[in-house]
Amino acid sequence: MNKPYEKQGEPSLAERSYIWKTAIGLQQVDGLTPSKYLVETANANIQGEISIHEAEQFIADYYENRQEKNLPEDRTEEADKVSVRIASVLCGQSFKLSPVELLSIHKRLFNGIYDFAGQIRNFNISKKEWVLNGESVYYGDFNDIQAALDYDFDKEKAFDYANLDARNAVKHMAKFIADVWQTHAFSEGNTRATAVFAIKYLRTFGYDVSNNTFEKHSFYFRNALVRANYNDHKKGIKATTLYLDCFFENLLFGYNHPLQNRGLHVDAKHSITEKLAMKKALSADRTRDDPTEKKNPRRTDERE
Repeated sequence: MNKPYEKQGEPSLAERSYIWKTAIGLQQVDGLTPSKYLVETANANIQGEISIHEAEQFIADYYENRQEKNLPEDRTEEADKVSVRIASVLCGQSFKLSPVELLSIHKRLFNGIYDFAGQIRNFNISKKEWVLNGESVYYGDFNDIQAALDYDFDKEKAFDYANLDARNAVKHMAKFIADVWQTHAFSEGNTRATAVFAIKYLRTFGYDVSNNTFEKHSFYFRNALVRANYNDHKKGIKATTLYLDCFFENLLFGYNHPLQNRGLHVDAKHSITEKLAMKKALSADRTRDDPTEKKNPRRTDERE
């Protein structure tokens, strides 16, 4: 006899703690800092005093009833609302590998904050990057965003992970996530939406993302995405997912790669030859006493 469906409950105290650390840490990618009230609300949820849905309502009510209005340059309200919404999304277990999922996450996080929440941008963009000495990644043309997303997701759905060990599977997933980010489907909020999407996707493989990697290194995550999508062959700069691989190996497998933003800068004191040597050395190190070598991630049927 089939058992009935069960209503999802809230994660454990430890899981809630890591979820909130991730949610708050991800605000760093846009230089935002949540308020003391948000932190107090997060702690109440972590301790089980209020549910995640109550926490979200508390933050909404706080800004609805707040007498003092934020100055245009004060984005604390955005930081608070997006933090609690990220926590709420990550407390859930639903997921579908589809561009619709990415758009839905963006709408969920930024509804009422950006007029274009969940909407594909209708103009081309660039952004000066510190890590690139003020240059910009070439983002996807707005006319082609839907087609680009459809292509990336269809290719990922068709990919067979069956014969890959866990580390190489994650390397492939990192490249997929970097490609989705490079499309930059939205006018703002791309990195935070992509990070939430990535976490939920990785969970469907059975990976545990309960640690402080996103909390402490979310700006590194963004810079690693930048370096995965930037080429300047005249200067010997080639797009590489090496930095992103290191981030995910720390996140998922307990590696302790140093995640230092200055090391991602295009002027860092490493030539291309040295970087290739570093990559080779990293690969050699990973094959010795690799904690993932016996793991083989499995897909859930939610992917279908």
